[in-house]
Amino acid sequence: MSGGRKANPGEVSLAHLGVLFLDELPEFGRQVLEALRQPVEIGRAVIARANAHVSYPARFQMVAAMNPCRCGHLDDAELACAKAPKCALEYRNKISGPMLDRMDIFVEVPAVSAMDLTLPPPSETSEMVAERVARARAIQRARYGKLNLLNPIRTNAEAEGRVLEQVAVLDESGRALMQDAIGKLKLSARGYHRVLKVARTLADLEGKEQLGRAHIAEALGYRAALHGLRSSAAA
Repeated sequence: MSGGRKANPGEVSLAHLGVLFLDELPEFGRQVLEALRQPVEIGRAVIARANAHVSYPARFQMVAAMNPCRCGHLDDAELACAKAPKCALEYRNKISGPMLDRMDIFVEVPAVSAMDLTLPPPSETSEMVAERVARARAIQRARYGKLNLLNPIRTNAEAEGRVLEQVAVLDESGRALMQDAIGKLKLSARGYHRVLKVARTLADLEGKEQLGRAHIAEALGYRAALHGLRSSAAA
């Protein structure tokens, strides 16, 4: 939201039902990042002023990118700065543990070399991926439409509480895997539910109604790398 007496919609509300991309995430001010916690959690931007209490819709998908450290050369001994690897911890510590806990997926993307550019294109095109995503979203709309909910749900990301437990039922193998991961990854209740949402979506992308152990394992894999960042941020 903007400043001043009148609270106008800001970037998070302008991104409602879309994507909010934050490049070089640690370069944002700590106060700015902490202010994102509420919209990410509840899908609304709420602010209280002396003359008004304002709430704007802010149901967006947050995508963020960051270098491994400030100089970006942590893994290259010849180019890394003199502070490596300490600089990486200082850089990551700009993002709080609670903020990281609200992120579902963490993927490390290695640098692309000139040689990589000569490789043949991937077998699955962007159009094919888009079709698969569209099918998964159609599955989700149909699933939640049958539940006749008071507050309509469009995607797995919006499912909470009993609704999430109803649509993301774990079998015995998946439950055992989750119980093991809770201790190893120190999953919070929020983290546990976010893993369920990702696993439910992975199953939808495959067109499968039942969650399998493989879906839980893949969702936990995305969370495992995030756990390393969250641990360093909390240190």
